Amino acid sequence: MSERILVIVPTYNEMENLPRKAPLILEQDERIEILVVDDASPDGTGQLADEMAAAAPRVHVLHRKSKDGLGQAYLAGFKWALEHDFEVIFEMDADISHPPDALPRLIEAIGTHDFVIGSRYVEGRVTVSNWPMSRLLVSYFGSWYARMITRMPVRDATGGFNGWHRRVLEEVGLDRVRSNGYAFQIELKFRAWVKNFTFTEVPILFTERDTGDSKMSKKIVREAVWRVWWMKFQHIFGRL
Repeated sequence: MSERILVIVPTYNEMENLPRKAPLILEQDERIEILVVDDASPDGTGQLADEMAAAAPRVHVLHRKSKDGLGQAYLAGFKWALEHDFEVIFEMDADISHPPDALPRLIEAIGTHDFVIGSRYVEGRVTVSNWPMSRLLVSYFGSWYARMITRMPVRDATGGFNGWHRRVLEEVGLDRVRSNGYAFQIELKFRAWVKNFTFTEVPILFTERDTGDSKMSKKIVREAVWRVWWMKFQHIFGRL
């Protein structure tokens, strides 16, 4: 595959993680470029990202005015990627939870599919390290719940390590996406699936962050619970 590849990394107070993660991403493939989407981090992450971009031509920065949710950050990044003619676009957390060394396998897999999921719950295994049982149950049940309601055959519906061909992002209706957090990841996959885009799930080892604070909240979980019903009925009535 010779396409241009972009990895979108949303940041909010990731001063410690970003300089660790970015080099590991870039070394996986010389075609990879990074877009840091910073939500006005008060700890200086945005300024650090600018310094990294000035020193490395494969690093780019998109500054947003405020913290407005993971979904909105990714939507801004997707639109930037399409405007700058990238063919393959990945989502990836700024911390170490999404393993950079899995990127070559996901890049290979997307060569024969429209989108690819770095999955924690595939092949009959749960590949998560250092998560408390409560967090694991929320994530695993969330994916199961989304699968049961929407009938979408995705094992890791809530996972955030995903790759998309630009043709998918051009067709799914990014301007109509309404979700954030877990629900955003479910909605994007669901929109692609109902349009009959092909996908595959590639096993990854998800490792809980060792620095910085998790952005998970009860609000994000509550949104995912009701939003999957919204997706289902929007699809039934042809409004998705």
